[in-house]
Amino acid sequence: MPKRITVLETPDRALAEVVAALRTAVGEAAQVEVVGSARQLVDGLAREPSDLVLLDYLQGDGTEKRRAVLAALRAQDPDVPVIAVAERGDVGLAAEAIQNGASDFLVRGEKLGERVTTLLVKVNKILDLVHRHRALREQYRLLHQAACERYRIIGASPAIREVLERVERVARIPRPVLIEGERGTGKELVARAIHAASGRADRPFVAVNCAAFPETLLESELFGHERGAFTGADQRRQGKFEQAEGGTLFLDEIGNMPLAFQQKILRVIEYGTFTRLGGLQELRSSARIVAATNTDLEQAIAKGRFLQDLYDRLTFEIVRVPPLRERGGDIEVLAHHFLDEFLREVPALGTKGMNPAALAILKRYGFPGNVRELKNTIERAAYRDRTNQIDPEDIEIPAPPAGPEGATFDERVEAFKRRQVLDALDGAGGSQTRAAEALGLSYDQFRHYYRKFKAE
Repeated sequence: MPKRITVLETPDRALAEVVAALRTAVGEAAQVEVVGSARQLVDGLAREPSDLVLLDYLQGDGTEKRRAVLAALRAQDPDVPVIAVAERGDVGLAAEAIQNGASDFLVRGEKLGERVTTLLVKVNKILDLVHRHRALREQYRLLHQAACERYRIIGASPAIREVLERVERVARIPRPVLIEGERGTGKELVARAIHAASGRADRPFVAVNCAAFPETLLESELFGHERGAFTGADQRRQGKFEQAEGGTLFLDEIGNMPLAFQQKILRVIEYGTFTRLGGLQELRSSARIVAATNTDLEQAIAKGRFLQDLYDRLTFEIVRVPPLRERGGDIEVLAHHFLDEFLREVPALGTKGMNPAALAILKRYGFPGNVRELKNTIERAAYRDRTNQIDPEDIEIPAPPAGPEGATFDERVEAFKRRQVLDALDGAGGSQTRAAEALGLSYDQFRHYYRKFKAE
């Protein structure tokens, strides 16, 4: 049974009886959505694929007709079953509709309910194939992207290699993951990498910024709502949990989620069930939850702003995305990558290289905005540069004064850490186990710092 049916209505509501017959036939098992323009239809399919589309073949939306509407539909989704509807049976018209991209032909009039039921039976037989085609196309796209860009996580530092190793280790374990990191470090890229390596790459990846919605809207966004659940809810709407079915739901900035709503998310994680806003039917979700935060959740728990139980459930594994200042050597790699990417996007800028002196300025800067700030810095420099090489004057950040401990607070902290690690190792006669004990660190923690500072 199709779960989402979209009908392109005509200005004179010629398909009202078809819509009513569809809703009677599918009952609560499917959502029947009505749109009023071809553009709205195509844009809607781009956001959320439909299992079945119906349109009046002769009228279209009153402006776009016949071939134009079908061509736009097929360009957006070549697999979705499209039913051309007409007021009377006409073999020539039906043949033309099929030739132009329709999957079947439906005649309005008497016994419409029976014809709609028969139509749905026919559609059911091809939906599995449609879903497999979509899944294969998405899988190919993701595999191609992964092969070319390795999840778009650029870098070769020990810190970023450790992130990738952890991603690949936890990806196929169907449990929640919490991604921690400062703003701009690339937490969503890590979430997408987990999804791509999870075996669920043929299913949806759906992202929600929990900080962007007040509690009342967040519930509708995640769980969906029934028709009449609130003023303006004129039809049922699927939430992100349903859209992410079988795939990954990425809850970004989960530390900003209202405390009362955290209980509802906890229930979904624990029992795998939820209810649409204004609904009574309990729905199941098999979406894998990956959450991210740039706040200290343990501190939020201590202050009563985050549920300990939810934290425990989310942290089957914690992936910490390191700030750029901890990714020794990656600034140069990322700078060249972002420059090449920007020049491909804006070919009018021509070809440009990076002056070593400009790279030195970038390496000395702390980048509190991390990778996102570096990307913006490189793009602005390429835009301002009037030659074929980015020079120091094109870099819009102050060059810090030189000094043995580094110029910025972050650099002084890193220099202190490095000295402590290397001094402890020297005092332990090269034994990393004894050096870790002397510093009060676990062996794995000491190894992390040792590999990092050794690589610098």
